[in-house]
Amino acid sequence: MPRTPAVDTLRDGLPDRYLTPEDLVTLFGLESVETVYAWRKKRTGPTGFRVGKHIRYDPADVHAWVTQQTAAEAQAA
Repeated sequence: MPRTPAVDTLRDGLPDRYLTPEDLVTLFGLESVETVYAWRKKRTGPTGFRVGKHIRYDPADVHAWVTQQTAAEAQAA
């Protein structure tokens, strides 16, 4: 049986690997990675962590953030 790369395995619609800021730009259809960095600076986006000089996001944290944003928007309506 052929082995499926971890990148192709999905969990809750997100890749089963840590995400980069560029991944968030693609997932959310943002204009630039600067938006993701602004979220991090303002602490309004999903929780990220450093790996050396790189920022990474756990797909579970991104999913939880989306769920929280959806619930907050529904409550405000």
